[in-house]
Amino acid sequence: MLTILDRYILRQIAVPLVSSLVIGLLMLLAERLIHIMEITLGKKNSFGVVFELMAYLMPHYLGTAVPAALFLGLLFAFNKLSKSSEIDAMLATGTGLHRLARPVMLLAVLFCLASLAIFGWLQPLTRYAYRSVMFDVSSIDAFYLAEEGVFMQSGTRTFILDKLDRQNNSFQKIFIFDNKKSGGIETLTAKEGALVSVPGQYRPVLHLVDGHRLSQEKWPRFPQTETGGTAEFAVSDTPLGGVAKKAFRPRGDDERELTIIELYQQMDTPPVGSSVGSMRAEFHRRMVNILAMLILPFLAIPFAVGRARSPSAYRIAAALILLVAFHEIVEQGAVAAKAGKLSPWFTVWSPLAVLTVFALWNFYRASFTIRREGLDNWLGPIHEAMKSLVMRIVRKILPRTAQ
Repeated sequence: MLTILDRYILRQIAVPLVSSLVIGLLMLLAERLIHIMEITLGKKNSFGVVFELMAYLMPHYLGTAVPAALFLGLLFAFNKLSKSSEIDAMLATGTGLHRLARPVMLLAVLFCLASLAIFGWLQPLTRYAYRSVMFDVSSIDAFYLAEEGVFMQSGTRTFILDKLDRQNNSFQKIFIFDNKKSGGIETLTAKEGALVSVPGQYRPVLHLVDGHRLSQEKWPRFPQTETGGTAEFAVSDTPLGGVAKKAFRPRGDDERELTIIELYQQMDTPPVGSSVGSMRAEFHRRMVNILAMLILPFLAIPFAVGRARSPSAYRIAAALILLVAFHEIVEQGAVAAKAGKLSPWFTVWSPLAVLTVFALWNFYRASFTIRREGLDNWLGPIHEAMKSLVMRIVRKILPRTAQ
């Protein structure tokens, strides 16, 4: 059962944790949102496609945002408790720092289970769904991007139309020129028409009404002209674009699209588009990212709790740099393991082992010793020197007040 103290600690963590998670997701999604809108803008149901793609991207960025949010939440919450001397008051009652970390460990276990769901299932499934939707979007013909009175290219056809109604996919007065190269040329005009979807086909069909067709087997060579055929039609259906594309490939050609159980089961028998090295590297990388959630409380709390008069900005910065460095080392270790140069047990698991030993040692020092932390011994003088240098520069730049 959670005590009043446990619930108070969790409330202090909740605000910076949620704020960091929301802000982090918005920042990560903002750049991709611009790219998606550039691709889908003007296409049929473009806003619905944008929201669908953004939903598929959410688990991908949650894998980065969740550990960062938990780490920042712990740093800011315990730093606030330390600055307000609340931790000193708790320590005076005999409640040690290790006892204050108990609800934090419960939170870390919950986040570890959430990371298991994200890395194990949500990310691979939504990655495939995202690629599938992007394939469908890129397969939609250029007609969806057409503008009134502007020549557009679609496969071998050049067309221009007037009075476009995107809501109904209809138009009036269209001119189409089809350069079939060795097959000759064809010109079509129609008073009105619409773009319709046909089940089982991966390209749209132009439904033309009340038009004319002029076709020639060869390009005309002036002054000699090739004979051609002309025809009028009341209704004509013609596909728009090149050869119809095949359906999107099945899931699993990329190891990042496999769930963690599928990765383990197929590790020695990888699919066609993967290899044994890449399967092993991906599996170990995911496991390390999941288990690293349990180490974050032991890593964050000692950096957040310091002496009352000790500046905390450089401590938080050092903690963030350490976390980012660990993440990059694991990612690069996975790349090296994927290439088959080194074993993932060395490139991926050894950084986690080093971080675990350091975090537990630092947490023990902060909880059960009164020695000045080693971080203050060498970062403290650097911070003071930088602060003094900045103050000197400010005094020289700012104009002196009149005496």
